[in-house]
Amino acid sequence: MKNQKVIILVETALLIALATVLSMIKIFELPYGGSVTAFSMIPILVVSFRHGVKWGMLAGFVNSLLQLLLGMNTLSYATSATAAIAIILLDYVFAFSFFGLAGAFKNQIKNQAVSAAVGATVVCAIRYFFHVISGCTVWAGISIPTGAALVYSLSYNATYMIPEAVINIAMAFWLFKTLDFSGKHITRAKVEARSKSEAVFASLSVLSLLSAVVVSALALILPLQNPKSGELDFSLISHVNAPLIIIAAIAGVVLCAVFQIISINIKKSSK
Repeated sequence: MKNQKVIILVETALLIALATVLSMIKIFELPYGGSVTAFSMIPILVVSFRHGVKWGMLAGFVNSLLQLLLGMNTLSYATSATAAIAIILLDYVFAFSFFGLAGAFKNQIKNQAVSAAVGATVVCAIRYFFHVISGCTVWAGISIPTGAALVYSLSYNATYMIPEAVINIAMAFWLFKTLDFSGKHITRAKVEARSKSEAVFASLSVLSLLSAVVVSALALILPLQNPKSGELDFSLISHVNAPLIIIAAIAGVVLCAVFQIISINIKKSSK
């Protein structure tokens, strides 16, 4: 039992280190904080899925402290000790510790790839929530205009959290589809034979959702880009085509569901 705990501790430490390294590989970074990284939440998700939520939360908490150390300069913008504490809790401790909840869906959803993707979706939504609260409270009047602070915070944090979520959810699904993390040792996942029609509609289901996310993200980000400086300018928020974003999101979800249902029916009829 003691040796098993040591093995888990070492594995968790290695995965936390990997998460930290991946967080420093930034695909793009926003001028006032927030970035899209190279799948940095996946190692914590693996800890939570393999060893349970308690280990996942512990790994997430340690990761949050490392992220705080890496982003310590952020605290220099705090206007008071209370604001500094709020930044530490909302933007780091809470936002990253809750990555450890991803494994909570392991026993609720039989398909581990779907379970991992759902877990990644939920924890990304939780992280987004904490960043939004921080933005419309602590950062209001600093990097976010005081007027309509909630709207600005929702928009600003969406510009990096949507791509970050998509990248991590897609990687979680692919990784857990390829490897089996449910046993004591990580092994290659068993691949179920699928007909070409089933595979086509399953792919169309995923592509529909990803296309909707990309269109929505572009419709949100491009109008906010200052044509002179090239930086995001949230005073241009009125230029965002909200109906297009809503329509794209609804269409993506509907098409994803339709194609998935067709794929499932093909699978059932082939048995």
